[in-house]
Amino acid sequence: MLTIQDLFDLDHTLAGDYLRQFTYPWEALKGIKELILSLGPALDPAEYSEISPQVWVHKSANVFPTAYLGAPCIIGPNTEVRHGAFIRGSALVGADCVVGNSVELKNVILFDHVQTPHYNYVGDSILGYYSHMGAGSITSNVKADKQLVKVHSPEGDLETGIKKFGAMLGDHVEVGCNAVLNPGTVIGRNSNVYPTTCVRGVVPADSIVKNDGSIIQKVSS
Repeated sequence: MLTIQDLFDLDHTLAGDYLRQFTYPWEALKGIKELILSLGPALDPAEYSEISPQVWVHKSANVFPTAYLGAPCIIGPNTEVRHGAFIRGSALVGADCVVGNSVELKNVILFDHVQTPHYNYVGDSILGYYSHMGAGSITSNVKADKQLVKVHSPEGDLETGIKKFGAMLGDHVEVGCNAVLNPGTVIGRNSNVYPTTCVRGVVPADSIVKNDGSIIQKVSS
C-alpha cells in the first residue's frame, strides 16, 4: 500500500516516467527541481510559454496577476492559480488543477485534477490524481525535533533518510478542512480524512480517518 504503483495512476502526470524509477514515492522528492528543469525546455512552445526564467505556463491556464510563481515550476493546461497563491518553486502542477487563494506550494508534484483551493500549505509532498485538500488543511513537512522522517507503517517504521517530507496522497483522496498531515503521512487511494483531524503514519486505501484518529474501512454500496 506504500509504493508508487499502489498509490498513483502515472498516466495523469508529466512526472510519470520519472516516478517509475522509484519504489516509494518519497524517494522522488529530492529530484523534483531537476525534473522540472529537464521537462521545461522540452515542452511544446506552441502550448507553453516561459513567462519568466524556468517558469513554464500552459497557454490555457489562468494565472491571476497577484499570484507568485517561483522558479522552477510548470503549470499545466486549464489549471487556475488564484489570487495571492505563492508557488515558492520546484512545483510541477498538472492539468485541470486549482491552486487557490493564499495557498503555498514548495517542492511538490500535483497530478492532474488536484485541488488545493483555500489556505493550504503543501510542501515536500505528492498529491495524486483527483485528490483534494479542504480549506485550511496542510502538510507538515519537518518534525519538531528536526530529525529524519520515518514512515510509521503497520509493518514497522521505514527510514526515509530525508528531513523534509510532508505527505503522499493517493489518487482520489479527500482531506477535510483544517486537517493536519504530519511528516511522513501516506494516505491510500480513495480514502477520506475528517475535518480538523491530525493524521500520522499510513492510512490504507478505501478508508476513513475519524477525528479521534481511528481508521475504518469504507463499506461498498
